Amino acid sequence: MDEFILNWRFTDENYDLLSEQHLAELKPLDEDGAKFLATYLNDCGIHDQLPFKAGLFRNFDETYILNGNEKEITKWLYRRALPFDKEVYLSWDNQIGMITKWKFVVKYWDSLFYGGPDDLTVFDQSLEWALFFFHEDIIYFGTNKEYQTNAEYDENWFSEHQ
Repeated sequence: MDEFILNWRFTDENYDLLSEQHLAELKPLDEDGAKFLATYLNDCGIHDQLPFKAGLFRNFDETYILNGNEKEITKWLYRRALPFDKEVYLSWDNQIGMITKWKFVVKYWDSLFYGGPDDLTVFDQSLEWALFFFHEDIIYFGTNKEYQTNAEYDENWFSEHQ
């Protein structure tokens, strides 16, 4: 984590200070790994049109990041009904990438993404779904699975799934 260019987002008390246990779950990629993810996304054409290539996903949802709606965003991500322990890939660009579990994206989305400078794509190995944090403070979710969002938000979800 020390060499990760965005480490300050997780290790600086002025931004977010994650526990050692949670830091260990964030696995930054070296430049080759980040480039591999970015090249894969580019080769798939996932962002040929914004937010996603036409026809890539059958189901689509979006939400807006506004001042003060952080808890609503967490709930929105929670309701995507993805397995919390699912390994996911994060790609900011061809030099910055990471692997973590879905639950850490839900929990720390506002440390992983900063509106303005960031575009962040989150996906799993199946590419049956993707999440796109767009730099204009919009989050897009696309999937090919028939899914129903979790109707109930459990306030204790994170502590139950550690």
